[in-house]
Amino acid sequence: MVRATISEVRNGLSGFLRQVRRGETVLVLDRKVPVACIVPPGHVPEDSGVDSRATRLEAAGVVVRQRSGSPLDVLGQPVRSGAPVRDALLEERRDGR
Repeated sequence: MVRATISEVRNGLSGFLRQVRRGETVLVLDRKVPVACIVPPGHVPEDSGVDSRATRLEAAGVVVRQRSGSPLDVLGQPVRSGAPVRDALLEERRDGR
């Protein structure tokens, strides 16, 4: 985990974002106190102390995260190419699925 002050991040944001693209995590500090964590999309480091709402909901059994495939797979039927997802959702509701 890379640690950086707010001023370091402000002055070198592009460089820090390159590190994040490579999979690194940047912990942003304000007077040695962690205030933010820049992570690659979909990643929350376990040692960051960050507990996302989705993580809390998953732990409570309210939601189950999809581990693979397309988010559209939950519709249960293929979506016509170019068709709005809204149409597929409305069709599912009409069919009672």
